[in-house]
Amino acid sequence: MSNEKTRSPYADIAPALGDYTDKVLFGEVWKRPGLSPRDRSLVTVASLVSLYRTNELPFHLAKAIENGVARKVFGEVEGK
Repeated sequence: MSNEKTRSPYADIAPALGDYTDKVLFGEVWKRPGLSPRDRSLVTVASLVSLYRTNELPFHLAKAIENGVARKVFGEVEGK
């Protein structure tokens, strides 16, 4: 994602889960070479929309924008 440390939304209430999220999910997984951060964000947002995971969307929408996804693309993801 970006060079800034991503802060897990769980870090305050479950530090071990926050640490795992930061290291594995936002570290190792997001830096794998198979997809660019932009494409990985787009797939993540599409998955969250299709699964109706509205509680996770704000965080990932912001990260997607940070990773270069244009706002107009979100309408295409939602099928509008």
